This record gives sequence, structure tokens and C-alpha cells, in this order.
Amino acid sequence: MIHLEPVTVDNFAAVIGLEVCEEQKNLVLSNAISLAQAYVQPECVPTAIYDGDMLVGFLMYCIDRDDGEYWMYRLMIDQKFQRRGFARAATQRMIETIKKDTSRHQIFLGVDRENTPAAELYLSLGFRFNGQVFGKERIMVLAY
Repeated sequence: MIHLEPVTVDNFAAVIGLEVCEEQKNLVLSNAISLAQAYVQPECVPTAIYDGDMLVGFLMYCIDRDDGEYWMYRLMIDQKFQRRGFARAATQRMIETIKKDTSRHQIFLGVDRENTPAAELYLSLGFRFNGQVFGKERIMVLAY
């Protein structure tokens, strides 16, 4: 069963060691950079993605300081565990967690124009393109 856990001193090195496929490295920042971002932006929630007791990926979300809305900043599944439904399950867990905060009713994310598989995943989970573009990323939103 997929679950999200905090990044701690006990799993820090393993989270840093997760890697995407070579052709995906230009689509997602390293987990080390994400954890550094979480250090200087305490509103970020970095999580380790586990399948039972096996670490399979990393996900980070936050309430964005610019617009006050929830954003999924990062999602990556280690290359050894891709195409097994872990990204979908982890995103669903994040959505469930965020929905507990009834003061907000949207989740945003940016998806690289070249990352068609990610866009298809998010569309299947109810996210929709909202017409905004930031750099190479098209913005998607899930209203709930």
C-alpha cells in the first residue's frame, strides 16, 4: 500500500539517492535541491513515497507563498519502480491529505510541455489545464 512519510534523518540519504531515468532528468529537479528548497521554504512538505516499507519515490507540496494556494511542487518515482502505478497512488494520497484542509478548494501543479505521460496522469486524476504557462510548464488545477 502506498503511503507518504516525512523525510527524516533516517531516510534522507535514501531519498537523495533516488533517480529518474536519464531521459527524465531534464523534467524534474533533484531531490537534494527539493530538500534544500524545503529547508528555506518551511511551507514546503517534502515526503518520501513508500510501497509498504520500500522507498519508491519523492513528492513535495506546499501552500504557495505567492498565491496562498496548494501546489504540488515535485513528484518523482525512482527509475526501478516506474510504470507500476506509484505516481498515481502517491498523487491520490497527497490529494486526500490536502482535502482535509477545508479552507482551500484547489490544487495546482506545473507540467513540462514535453512530459506527456505526466499530463495524461494528472488529467486522469481530474486536473485540468487552466491556460497559464510559466516558462516550460503548463499549469494544471484540480478544483474540489
